[in-house]
This record gives sequence, structure tokens and C-alpha cells, in this order.
Amino acid sequence: MRIGVLVSGRGSNLAAILEAAARGVVPEVALVVSNVATCPALEIARRAGVATRVVDPAVFAVRPDHDRAVAAALGAARVDLVCLAGYVRLIGAPLIEPFAGRILNVHPSLLPAFPGLHAPKQALDRGVRIAGCTVHFVDAGMDSGPIIAQAAVPVLPEDSEESLAARILVEEHRLFPAAIRWIADGRVRQEGRRAVWTDSPRTAGALESPTPGVRS
Repeated sequence: MRIGVLVSGRGSNLAAILEAAARGVVPEVALVVSNVATCPALEIARRAGVATRVVDPAVFAVRPDHDRAVAAALGAARVDLVCLAGYVRLIGAPLIEPFAGRILNVHPSLLPAFPGLHAPKQALDRGVRIAGCTVHFVDAGMDSGPIIAQAAVPVLPEDSEESLAARILVEEHRLFPAAIRWIADGRVRQEGRRAVWTDSPRTAGALESPTPGVRS
């Protein structure tokens, strides 16, 4: 299995995936694609010796053409599994269909609560006591695909958006590589609106990881 990672920002989740790949606990990252030519994540990939590609949305007349170009880049790199790591664009059918059931995202909330941008701020604004992150399969909606696993963190009285986001990010860096390994080992797959787990996973060398579901 070969991984393609889509990025738009600083690349901390990309770095966690690359570190796990370097230890041999998740598959090779074959390509990193960004819609932002100046994003720091691209430099992280280059330092790791991973091929990069910028696909600028501004040069395409309509969104589906951009999705087709991204899909073509991933296909040319023989990517099997696509991971969205801070990718700030909704993706549509021209990208989802060629990789159906093989696109993952990590989101900084316990979905279905607080989809979209600024999830930690949304959590604070609503006064929740527990926040966290979710790894899910990607569909055409906003953070609405089948949930694979979640990890929970407490919301502290003194939390700011920044401090809560930082505590959630620690869990993202742990959970996302774990979910990638589960997919690579055939332990979980997408069936319709659900993530379905197998009874006989290939666990040799598995990344230490939580039980699927919410972990506090």
C-alpha cells in the first residue's frame, strides 16, 4: 500500500504520518499534494525525501477540474490510500470516486459535533466538558463520513482555543497513524455509512493504539 497525503497548512499531522512510516508501522508515503504552494507541510515532505506536487485551484475554472487533477496526480504516483492532513478544501466526486472507501480525514472534534473550521472554538463556545478528535472516511459532505475512531480530551476551565487545540492535536498525532495502520492491515473498511471491523486482523508489528471508539 502507498499513501498520498493532501495538505494545506503547517503539516504536523503529515509529520506524524511520516515518522510512523519511517518506523515501518504505516506504509510508505508516496506523494504529498497541496493546494497552497507556500504551505510549510510541503517543506516537511521535501526534507523527508517525499515527492510533492502543488495543484493550484486558481488555474481551474471549476472545482471538479481541480479534483480531477489531484486524483490524476495521486493515480500517477500509484497511491492506494489518501489521507487528508489539514487539507482545507471540500473534495467532490472526481476525487472521491477513484478512491472510494480509501480516503481518510482527521478532524479536531468528536464528530458529528462541530464539523468545519475552528472546531475547538466551537466546543468552547458551546461549553462542552469533553472535546477530542475523529478519524473518519471521507464523503462529499463536511466532515460527515463514517467514523473509524475517536479520542477524547477534557475541556479545562482555563482553556483557550489555542490550549484546547494543542491538547487535541496530541491525540490526532497518535490516532491518525493508528487508523492508517488499521486500514493497511485490513482491520476496518467502509460499508455504506459505517466503518466495519473484521474479526481476524493482521496485527504483526501494529502501532500501539487505542481500542476503536472514544478514549478519555
